Amino acid sequence: MSARRTECVPDEIGSLFLFEKLTPEQLRRLCEAGRVERYEPGTVYTEGDPATCFYVMVEGTVVLSRRVGGDDVEVARTSQRGVYAGAMQAYLGDRVPQVYNNSLRVTEPTRFFVLPADTFADIMQDWFPMAVHLLEGLFFGAKSAQQAIGQRERLLALGSLSAGLTHELNNPAAAAVRATASLRERVGKMRRKLRVISEGAYDRETLAGLIEIQERTAERVAKAPALSPLEASDREDLLSDWLDDHGVTEGWRIAPTFVQAGLDVGWLEQVAAAVDEETLPSAVGWLNYTVETELLMDEIQDSAARISHLVDAAKQYSQLDRAPFQVADVHELLDSTLLMLSGKLKGIRVAKEYDRALPRVPAYPAELNQVWTNLVDNAVAAMREADGEGTLTVRTARENDRLLVEFGDTGPGIPAEIRDRVFDPFFTTKPVGEGTGLGLDISWRIVVNKHHGSLRFESEPGDTRFQVLLPLTAPASGHPQEEPV
Repeated sequence: MSARRTECVPDEIGSLFLFEKLTPEQLRRLCEAGRVERYEPGTVYTEGDPATCFYVMVEGTVVLSRRVGGDDVEVARTSQRGVYAGAMQAYLGDRVPQVYNNSLRVTEPTRFFVLPADTFADIMQDWFPMAVHLLEGLFFGAKSAQQAIGQRERLLALGSLSAGLTHELNNPAAAAVRATASLRERVGKMRRKLRVISEGAYDRETLAGLIEIQERTAERVAKAPALSPLEASDREDLLSDWLDDHGVTEGWRIAPTFVQAGLDVGWLEQVAAAVDEETLPSAVGWLNYTVETELLMDEIQDSAARISHLVDAAKQYSQLDRAPFQVADVHELLDSTLLMLSGKLKGIRVAKEYDRALPRVPAYPAELNQVWTNLVDNAVAAMREADGEGTLTVRTARENDRLLVEFGDTGPGIPAEIRDRVFDPFFTTKPVGEGTGLGLDISWRIVVNKHHGSLRFESEPGDTRFQVLLPLTAPASGHPQEEPV
C-alpha cells in the first residue's frame, strides 16, 4: 500500500507514551532515522511478509488480524495514540524469523512513525543494552523452557500411553495363553475318548454318522446365536434334564457348554439316534470335547484379532510408517486415540457422534492425534475431579468450508476468571507435578499455526466443549506450513 510522507516533529513523537522518556537529542535522532507516513484506509502490511519496519501510530485507527483457516480473524482494534506493531523483535536479529506475525490495516486516514527494522535494532542495542539483554534472555529462556517441558510432556504422554497399551495387550494375550493350555488338554481328552469309541462295537456306518454329527456340531458352534441370560438359563435346564434322563453323568456341567455353542435338545436327539443307549454317554462326552475345542479356538482367534486391532491402532496413532503430511480420515485418528486412551477412560462413558459423510482432510495426522490426546486427557481430568465419572462426547460435523471435531465433557466447567488464560503457555489448574500447562498451548499451535485451523471452547457447569476446526482443503502452498510446535 502506498503512503505519503509527512514532516516528523520531535515534540509530536515525544508525546507518544513509547517515547515520552527520551531526551530531545534522542527524539531528533528518531526523526532523522525514521519517518512519518500517512496511510489511507487499507492494508499496511500482511501476515507472513518480511518484517521490514516498526510502526508507532501517531493518530488514526488500526486493526490487527490473524489468518485462521481461510479467514482473517480480528484480534485488536484501537485508536489509542502510540500503539505499536511490526518488527518488534528486530533486535533479536537472524536468531528468529523476522516476519510479520499479524496483518495491519487502517480504517481511516492514519499517520505512523515508521522505523526501518535494522535501524530500530541498532537504536535498541545502543540506547537500551541492558533491556535488550534482559529481553533476549526472557525470549530465548522461555522458548527453551517451553521446548524442554513440551518434550517432557510428550514423553510423559508416551509413557502413559505405552503403559495403557501394554495393559490392553496383556488381557487378550493372557486369554490366548490360557485358551491354548485348555485347548491342548481338551484335544488330549478327545483323542482318548475317540480311542474308547473306536474300541466299541461300532460298524462303519455308525462311526461315519458320528463323524458327520461332529462336523455339523463344529458348524453350529461357529453360528451360535446370542442368548439373553434368561434364555440361556432355560435352555441349560432343558439340556441338563435330557442328559440326566439318558444316563449322561454331570449333565449340569456339560449343558452350559452346549448352550454356549448353540446346541439344543433336537441336536441331542440326533446324537441319540446315531448310537445305541449304552455308548451314548461316551459319544456325548466326545462331542463335548469337540464343542469345547471349537469354543477355545474361537477365543484364541478373538484374542489374536484383538491384539492385531490394538497394534493397528498404535500404528495409526503414531503414524510411524506413514508420511508426516497426508490426506487423512479424522474418524480413524479419533478411534485410534480413544483406543490408546481406553485405560484412562475406565468409568467414563464415551459417546461418538460422527458424520461419516465428511471428506478426508489434508493434515499432519500424528500431530492431530496429539491434539486429540491433550483434549481428551483434559476432559477426563475435569470429570474425575468432579465425581470420577461422566460422559465424553466426540462429535464431527461440517461447518461451512471447515471440518469440526468437538470434545464435550460433563465436568464442572472452566471458571470465568481463567478462561482468558487456558491457552497460555505454562498455565495449569492441575496440582504441582501433574500438569505442565503446555497441553492446550501445543494443541493451539498445531491446529492454528500448522494446520491454519482454529481451536475454541465453550464452557458452563456440566457442559464444556473444545472445538477444532480444520480446513477441508490444503492452502495454496500445497500443505500447512512446517514449523516447530
